[in-house]
Amino acid sequence: MSGCRDIDQSYAAELVRKGIHLASMSIPVGYYLLEQATVLLILIPLTAAFLLTDVARLFLPGVRNVYHKLFGWILRSHERSDHAKRLNGATFVLISACLCIWLFPKAIAITAFSILIISDTVAALVGRKFGGRPFLGKSLEGTTAFLLSAVVVVALSPKIAYHPIEYVIGFVGALMGTFVEAVPVDIDDNLSIPLSIGATMWLLYHIFLPGLSDSSLNIHG
Repeated sequence: MSGCRDIDQSYAAELVRKGIHLASMSIPVGYYLLEQATVLLILIPLTAAFLLTDVARLFLPGVRNVYHKLFGWILRSHERSDHAKRLNGATFVLISACLCIWLFPKAIAITAFSILIISDTVAALVGRKFGGRPFLGKSLEGTTAFLLSAVVVVALSPKIAYHPIEYVIGFVGALMGTFVEAVPVDIDDNLSIPLSIGATMWLLYHIFLPGLSDSSLNIHG
């Protein structure tokens, strides 16, 4: 009974974490509505505040104790460790948002970051609840859920000119994100997933639609 209770509590904590994760969809939605400079003006100070707090948690015992009392129950084991010295997922989400918005054209940044938020959430919940067959570093069920939800995100996300090839580019990006999410590497997937998707899509735009890849950051509704 104790094992079942621990699993239930673990899944409940994962639900809370992913609920917070889903709230980050406000970033791509806000970026769709606002200019790049405006969004970065909001995100960069917010990211700096999270980063400073996180670093203080890692190196100052007093801050760590307070932080863990408030948020320890939703932190992953490596985030609670005094020895790992790893930033938490929320900080990586904000860092990756700033990088995606700064590096990539608007349509690519919105697609890449939305896949991170939605597909990573779906994959984690499906994988933890139904995952049984291992695939790379994750479960086949969770990885399949990631890919299918990423395809839906690509289909619904804004495009630069709504050229049919843009959808193909997005689907290839989704495949790359699925692979990166499943491979066991020592890089936080809140960073690796959107950057790998964005870089893949941007490269493919330059190859197949060079005129669009060099266009302004504006997208057309």
